[in-house]
Amino acid sequence: MLINGDSGSTISALDRGLQYGDGVFETIAVADGRPCLWERHYRRLESGGSRLGISIPDHATLFKEVSTEIGLNDTGVIKIVITRGRGSRGYRPDSDSEPTRIINFSSWPDYPVAARTTGVVVRICSTPLSQNRTLAGIKHLNRLEQVMARLEWDDMEISEGLMLDSDDHVIEGTMSNIFMYKDGQLHTPDLTDCGVAGVMRGLVLDVAAEVGKPVTIRSISRSELLAADSLFLTNSLMAIWPIRDVDGKSFSLDSIDQKLVSEIHNRAYV
Repeated sequence: MLINGDSGSTISALDRGLQYGDGVFETIAVADGRPCLWERHYRRLESGGSRLGISIPDHATLFKEVSTEIGLNDTGVIKIVITRGRGSRGYRPDSDSEPTRIINFSSWPDYPVAARTTGVVVRICSTPLSQNRTLAGIKHLNRLEQVMARLEWDDMEISEGLMLDSDDHVIEGTMSNIFMYKDGQLHTPDLTDCGVAGVMRGLVLDVAAEVGKPVTIRSISRSELLAADSLFLTNSLMAIWPIRDVDGKSFSLDSIDQKLVSEIHNRAYV
């Protein structure tokens, strides 16, 4: 683990990332010894830092440290955490706070091989997502809603939980974004008020537009989701996982455009 460029495993107890969740993070797949979709991850990190007023290290510095932390590992996961840094008591940040950057490599998660082919089982969580346009879209460190949602089940057959806002609109999974096929058209939830604009979600939006099948971004109710023809999840590690079951309701995988899926997988780990 690297902390501010040096090998270590501790930060100050006064760090605002610990005290208030004051920071942003990225979770990045590593393949062939390289951080995948690096430019997209860095742009989102910059965007989140800008929204919060936290200075993000320059591209070259961060890439060098990520490469150092990957070392000789071929595959795995890199997590980057940037906090506002150490501060005094109280919510108002110190004007001279220096950001803390933490870079950590870990092994590839033990995802089921069949998740990409036969699909996964998911549930709808009762924990709602708060609506806040100031924070919507960015990957900030405040993840208590996702933690509470993930505590709702311990069934190993369930791979993910879907989260709704207070108006019963489907927003995302606890660790993923969601897409829906209906009558041949691809849709994904509007994240204007809450949710994380995932890097893989962005790739799907771009590739779908390139192949002439643009995605409609809109509000999707629980009832609309359950009436979908097909569903799939995305994040930077899983790429695309089709959904075969939501709370006992079965979904076909037939409507999912396999050319789109193949193109996403081709681009996901480069």
